Amino acid sequence: MALRVLFESEYVTVSYDYSNEWLYVDWKKDQDLHSVQTGCERMLECLQQEKCHKVLNDNRQVESMWSDASEWVGKVWLPAMAEAGLQYFAWVYSPNLYSRLSTDLTLQHAPAVGPIAFTFDNIDTASAWLRQM
Repeated sequence: MALRVLFESEYVTVSYDYSNEWLYVDWKKDQDLHSVQTGCERMLECLQQEKCHKVLNDNRQVESMWSDASEWVGKVWLPAMAEAGLQYFAWVYSPNLYSRLSTDLTLQHAPAVGPIAFTFDNIDTASAWLRQM
């Protein structure tokens, strides 16, 4: 991956992947409402800045439940991302069961019309799918 870091904090790194023309977002550690909202807002800014249409959202290092943010992410942030040009969203699950449940809950809150979002158990499968889109 040819990555350029656009935003970095202790809980998330947002990079632009030049070879694939997508945002690569690497979430880390424990997440809560504040960290998720802040990271998502930076992701939205980066998507607009880079004018890209795909996101590889990597939760493999997330160690906690963040379901308190799921409704906001699904109902507010995902539609805002779609409005900004997001078309395809590959979401790599965390091995943490509670984080996985938070991801699933988020997608239940997402509108039927919007970006095409799929979840994956490994990053290679997610990347392969996103490249085909």
